[in-house]
Amino acid sequence: MNSPQQEEEKKKAKEYEKYVKRKTPAHSLIKNMAAAFVSGGAICVFGQGIMNFCQNAGLDKETSGSWTSLILVFLSVLLTGLNLYPKIAKWGGAGTLVPITGFANSVAAPAIEYQKEGQVFGIGCKIFTIAGPVILYGILTSAALGVIFYFLHMWGIV
Repeated sequence: MNSPQQEEEKKKAKEYEKYVKRKTPAHSLIKNMAAAFVSGGAICVFGQGIMNFCQNAGLDKETSGSWTSLILVFLSVLLTGLNLYPKIAKWGGAGTLVPITGFANSVAAPAIEYQKEGQVFGIGCKIFTIAGPVILYGILTSAALGVIFYFLHMWGIV
């Protein structure tokens, strides 16, 4: 038999569960995947258009690739500064976060948000808040794989 206090706790727990269900937005996996596919695909198609334009203008493939990356990063930072990229990212999800534009957005957004705190304690300290772990673990993983490759190569396995 439950005590009145236990009954009250159960009632509160059920009310809280109902409250959480009301406040939690419902997401459709199919819709999210489609939006990510469309937004990521649109960014890639746009990037390929820039690449084709640069190559048709007479640039070699490597230089065209560099210009494509530069233009995509610039446009991402510009759209972030105009507060448009977050709206696109909210709709497109991972499709906007995975390409180079998402990385540029993850660096530019904290810089814009914390600029009022000054160059050092605002921008300098916060610019890599989001992108920092990606850079850190990317470098550490590359270093570890480089050491493994070195020993495999030294032992004649690779």
